[in-house]
Order: sequence, then C-alpha cells, then structure tokens
Amino acid sequence: MKVVVDTPIWSYALRSKKKGFEAHVQELEGLISDQRVIIIGPIRQEILSGYSDKSKFEKLNNKLQYFDDFPIVGDDYIQAANFSNLCRSKGVQGSHIDFLICAVASRLEAEIFTTDKDFIYYGKHIPIKLFALNNLG
Repeated sequence: MKVVVDTPIWSYALRSKKKGFEAHVQELEGLISDQRVIIIGPIRQEILSGYSDKSKFEKLNNKLQYFDDFPIVGDDYIQAANFSNLCRSKGVQGSHIDFLICAVASRLEAEIFTTDKDFIYYGKHIPIKLFALNNLG
C-alpha cells in the first residue's frame, strides 16, 4: 500500500536533530526503499518554506527531487472541501492542506504517515487510514 508522507515526518528526516523520532525516520527510509512514498505539491511546499538561506533551501530541494509530485485532480479539491465541511459540522477544525491530503489519500486508498494528531480526529468522521509505526508497541 502506498503512503502519503506528511510534512512533520519529512522534517524529522531532512532537517531535525530532535531525539525521539528515530523510529519515524527509519520507517520513512523503509517506505522509500520499498517505493511506497507519495508526496504532493502542497507538502513539498510546506517542507521547503521558511528557508532564508538559499544554499540550505537548494540542498533540501535537491534531496526532494528524487520524489515526483503525485498528481492532484480537480475532484480532490471538491472532496477536500466536503471533508472540511463534514468535520466542521462535527466540531473538528482543520487546515485546507490537511483536508487535501485526506482527499488524495482517500482517492488512492493510501495511508497517511504523520505525527499531527489532528488526523486522528479527522479519521473519526472521514474515510482515511493512518500509517502506524511497525517499530512501536
């Protein structure tokens, strides 16, 4: 099964030195090795945003060039809006990009790999699957 890898996971792997996320990075490495990773343009944009140092930006951008942006289709935007409206009607707020990630993953029947707890709340109301770390109990 393919896996949409969300921004926090990429951040741990590509720029963070924080302890406690080694299992996430190892899992991402395994997904990359198995060619199961999906990245979409908005996630790439989030990863690359916030760099005032052009050389660091270019270095990170070069690393990400290995991954093609998976196509987003028009219906994904409509589904994202539907997901947003449904969740909001249940008292759950989220970002436009989060719901776009959910829509793409739902269409592809892919899991979402993230540490963003908001996705747990979305998953109570919309048909998404979250990727679980194999290394953790």
